[in-house]
Amino acid sequence: MSKEKLKILCVLYDDPVDGFPPNYARNDIPNISNYPGGQSAPTPEKIDFSPGELLGCVSGELGLRKFLEERGHTFVVTSDKDGPNSVFEKEIVDSDIIISQPFWPAYLTAERIAKAPKLKLAITAGIGSDHVDLQAAIDKEITVAEVTYSNSISVSEHVVMMILGLVRNYIPSYNWVIKNGWNIADCVSRSYDVEGMNVGTVAAGRIGLAVLRRMKPFDVNLHYYDKHRLPKETEEELGLTFHSSVEELVKVCDVVTINAPLHPETENLFDGEMIGKMKRGAYLVNTARGKICDRNAVAKALETGQLAGYAGDVWFPQPPPKDHPWRTMPNHGMTPHISGTSLSAQTRYASGVREILECWLDNKPIRDEYLIVKGGRLAGVGAHSYSEGNTTGGSDESSRFKES
Repeated sequence: MSKEKLKILCVLYDDPVDGFPPNYARNDIPNISNYPGGQSAPTPEKIDFSPGELLGCVSGELGLRKFLEERGHTFVVTSDKDGPNSVFEKEIVDSDIIISQPFWPAYLTAERIAKAPKLKLAITAGIGSDHVDLQAAIDKEITVAEVTYSNSISVSEHVVMMILGLVRNYIPSYNWVIKNGWNIADCVSRSYDVEGMNVGTVAAGRIGLAVLRRMKPFDVNLHYYDKHRLPKETEEELGLTFHSSVEELVKVCDVVTINAPLHPETENLFDGEMIGKMKRGAYLVNTARGKICDRNAVAKALETGQLAGYAGDVWFPQPPPKDHPWRTMPNHGMTPHISGTSLSAQTRYASGVREILECWLDNKPIRDEYLIVKGGRLAGVGAHSYSEGNTTGGSDESSRFKES
């Protein structure tokens, strides 16, 4: 066990506006010990929380304080992450480990890394480490790890919900009830059946494949694009049509869901040109990363009718300024970034963060499936899913959320 006393800086989202919940809607959550394909859920030596608790906010602290302070380490938790006067900016200078969630990302830019000479480990509490400048982490030999698969199924469920919400025109119909209306014609004037539609995913990794499996019972035609083609038996089992390019997929699909990681090759992939190749009246769902889509191109496509609807829970930056066009564009179904931080998912990714910390502090190897960068290069799942480079450019705009 390492005797060195470390400083761990953890950035989490704010507590509920009405305070930390005194109780919860359910008494328990299902115990998930293994994921599809056999990977085990996180296996820390111990946890100091009850599964199903709110852990991803500041007061939840990912259930880590007792564990870290009993070992003599300093644990700083904040939600103030943006701008030069933020707590994050001030505390990072002597931090050894940074923990952040994709839902409220602490953008670990090259400039911030340069201010943190002691930084050796950056942990993503969840999936997706694009808020870290991976090139800078490679250059500085900082280890980057995330809790792979911890919330993949959570996100896939959210995707299915959003597909159905858009196609069936759920949100406007719900709003008529709130307004004491019974405006059936208004509700159904944009409502369709998903049955028989062509539904495609851009990337068919853990989340994309889970979406395909969940959409199959709806009797749709399933399509996918991925750099790594799925096994023939999987294609036959689900009746999948493989496309060798994103352009070919979007031309034939009524619904397109994006389930790819953000890296330089996918940044702004869905720009005006790509959206223009989609079927008129198609639906686009993005729970991957906001920067994969050009914000203005999406808004324009909804205004012109090229897209019938756009839904997602990922934005760039996060949180988005209050004048972000996705807040006010027509026919959208946007939510804050919540798909992967259900109370069920929090139990798994908090346990995974604890497992990673236990390994790091006890000089034990971190699971390969959790590694993104190690030893100055992409490693583990990172070597399969990411490319070298940086996608944090423009993240300083997130400070405008507090100002606007």
